[in-house]
Amino acid sequence: MASDDIYQIKGLEHSFGKEPVLRVDSLKIPPAAIVGLIGPNGSGKSTLLNLLGFIMAPTRGDILFKGRPAVPFSGDVRFRVTLLDQEPYLLRRSVARNISYGLELRGDREQLQDRIAAALDWVGLPEKEFSGRQWYELSGGEAQRVALAARLGLQPEVLLLDEPIASVDAASAERIKAATLRARSEWGTTLVIASHDWQWLYEVCDVVLHLFKGRMFGQERINIVFGPWQPRGDGTWQKILADGQAIVVPPPPKPAAVAVFTDAEIAPDTGDSPPVSHSGVLNGVVSRLILERDGRDVIAVVQVDQLPITVKLTRQAVEKRQLYPGRQIGILLRSDRAVWI
Repeated sequence: MASDDIYQIKGLEHSFGKEPVLRVDSLKIPPAAIVGLIGPNGSGKSTLLNLLGFIMAPTRGDILFKGRPAVPFSGDVRFRVTLLDQEPYLLRRSVARNISYGLELRGDREQLQDRIAAALDWVGLPEKEFSGRQWYELSGGEAQRVALAARLGLQPEVLLLDEPIASVDAASAERIKAATLRARSEWGTTLVIASHDWQWLYEVCDVVLHLFKGRMFGQERINIVFGPWQPRGDGTWQKILADGQAIVVPPPPKPAAVAVFTDAEIAPDTGDSPPVSHSGVLNGVVSRLILERDGRDVIAVVQVDQLPITVKLTRQAVEKRQLYPGRQIGILLRSDRAVWI
């Protein structure tokens, strides 16, 4: 029986050479979902998108599409799943022929001109002005919007976006955002979006997944602290920030290890540290408050020295604590739960 999920991933591992660059034990993506991917460069976001786009096969593990195995470029997924890269790739031909290429390849030639015009309208480019332009006559933002129009013309079941607004102007970014969300609204397209604009992701995504060094931390908000770490003499180690504050942790596997904290809390008003070993309060300033899509929870970004720390709170907690950008606040990192990488 076919699964209700668009994707099911089990035991996935992908390597370039000897070292694995991505591991995903289990992941399910339902239809019409908007899934965000967050992580620094090299975290595995692009690799995951290429695997979900069936552009390459994983070294190990399974990726099921609608409950069935699929291989790169197979008929089961071709034209149903499409990927938009950060750097737009356009064929050396006119805008209209770029948009019609996928449809023609699919053998779908009915009302091509109307569909080209509609795709351009979706991304805010007038058909009369842009249809006849050549690929080299476009700005970076225009080229990205044409590349998106070419994919939207296929009305895909899945649209994968790899940093779609990272290298475009503000007007193009807004058009790209609006067009992708419209595809979900009107066609039920599943969106998987990798972006550094995590404020946008938290505002629009059903789920935001965190990756770091090829490891998926699920929906947990992660805070990353790089070494080096120094011993304190009492069995714990610490990293001294530029303002003199210290992050105290259990012994790392090596002084240069990276600590990933999957838990952070606003410290109690009393200033008392909770009874948890290796915990300490860090003083910071609220820099941003982002209301999540569900309208119930808020992501607070607290700047501790040069280290941004994210915390999830209810709207009631934000109101009770009177949090606002610029407010000084204490943050508690649950150091005993640090994951070493």
